[in-house]
Amino acid sequence: METSHIEENKSLNFIEEIIDNDLKEGKYDSILTRFPPEPNGYLHLGHASSICLNFGVAKKFGGKTNLRFDDTNPVTEDTEYVESIQEDVQWLGFEWADIFYASDYFDQLYDFAVQLIKQGDAYVCDLTSDEIAAQKGTPTEVGTNSPYRNRTVEENLQLFADMKAGKYKEGEKTLRAKIDMTSTNMLMRDPLLYRIKFAHHHRTGDKWCIYPMYDFAHGQSDSIEKITHSICTLEFVPHREVYDWCIEKLGIYPSKQYEFARVNVNYTVMSKRKLKQLVEEQHVAGWDDPRMPTISGMRRRGYTASAIREFCDRAGIAKREKINDISLLEFCVREDLNKIALRRMAVFNPVKVIISNLENEILLDIENNPEDETTGNRQVAFTKEIYIEREDFVEEPQKKVFKMEVGKTIRLKGAFIVTCDSVVKDADGSITEIHCSYHPDSKSGQDTSGIKVQGTLHWVSVQYAVPVEVREYNRLFKVENPNAEEGDFKEYINEHSLDIIPTAYAEPELAKATLNDHFQFLRKGYFYLDKDSTKDKIIFNKTVGLKDGFTKK
Repeated sequence: METSHIEENKSLNFIEEIIDNDLKEGKYDSILTRFPPEPNGYLHLGHASSICLNFGVAKKFGGKTNLRFDDTNPVTEDTEYVESIQEDVQWLGFEWADIFYASDYFDQLYDFAVQLIKQGDAYVCDLTSDEIAAQKGTPTEVGTNSPYRNRTVEENLQLFADMKAGKYKEGEKTLRAKIDMTSTNMLMRDPLLYRIKFAHHHRTGDKWCIYPMYDFAHGQSDSIEKITHSICTLEFVPHREVYDWCIEKLGIYPSKQYEFARVNVNYTVMSKRKLKQLVEEQHVAGWDDPRMPTISGMRRRGYTASAIREFCDRAGIAKREKINDISLLEFCVREDLNKIALRRMAVFNPVKVIISNLENEILLDIENNPEDETTGNRQVAFTKEIYIEREDFVEEPQKKVFKMEVGKTIRLKGAFIVTCDSVVKDADGSITEIHCSYHPDSKSGQDTSGIKVQGTLHWVSVQYAVPVEVREYNRLFKVENPNAEEGDFKEYINEHSLDIIPTAYAEPELAKATLNDHFQFLRKGYFYLDKDSTKDKIIFNKTVGLKDGFTKK
């Protein structure tokens, strides 16, 4: 098969090399991958890497990708998760060829199990889960055969049919593969194929009370769909032997499993179980809390799909586990937002400035994004009373710090140069007003004043300011690797991971913000409208700062 569409000058990762060789050797006419999440939680950054890999390699080599929900555990699964997963995949910029569910294959998987029984390759076992674990042995000691291992084919067929008919309690019987209790791979020591579970399934209802285990459902589902390259993370390496054994014994389409190292980042956790704990114990405000490493959380925070794809590409596809610095992800987000974010001004801790010699407001044309001329300009009213940041005024001059001070001149962004004349203080000595004079011939872009200034301040008109709530986020955990620390991982949650500014003042253009917009608040960082915003309460989430300001302790 021709692969000329692949960039020759760009090296392939090891998965791509495998696929490239398979196509060149004629093993396949085309490739088909799959992304198979279990719908028991929201997808996180690790899943994003898998999505980018599975969909990305298929696209690169002219193939396709299926989205398949591994819904074999009805106790933990829900349609809410199914819907969120579909939304996340599409938001990341990918489209599946077909959408399937493992539950689509329950009848066929049952028939496969019956085939294994008839071949003498599976048996019904009465041991409890604890007894099975005890008889499995250890990595250095062989296991012991189940006393039920040599049941006749006829007896096993009847017992399995009775399991399906609901005649036994949960845990009373299981179906196990008859492989090798002396295998060095613990998973090959007669693994479970089916267990009894009386639970309502989100798609099949109460039709089934027996459900296939992952090791039985996954490979066979791949085979049914004729998946050519089944790409998993490294924890599934020991499962590959079971995967191959089942396919070989059943004589079905020989899908092949390949493994890569999952993407991890520091200062967070990416275990669904742990993320679920954070949600259920209300350490965060939900699966889409902007501090969470979930795709929905990152989307709500204002991360872009292209930045996440770029991060996954930079993190790379490896054969060994590693922890990536979250600063790399934030760098990718910052680089993307710099190109697309509209520039706006917002003041978080205001002090009023009165322009003494300004009689009438002046409409200014200020650029929306200097990186993209097509975004044009916006009109901003320069009025007699404006807000600046309280920290942008200093009473005592500081070296190499260019702020407003009495007797000095400074430029206001997109407006004029002003000279600070005096300040007004209250009884406690706090500044309540700053009085300035503006220089009419110093308008930005048309400055003929000849005045040299150092420093530019952002500002907002008092008359037209829009009050907004600002939510600033930091690392969710205080330590780089919460999983490696002693004790409960939740002990290391950063109590300062969220700071709320209840009332900041923003230029009026921000009242028109939508979830399609990204903003840079000048000198503050990148911000994104929160989904809970209303007309009466506008909320912005801080996506990322203008530069990496995090200091490791």
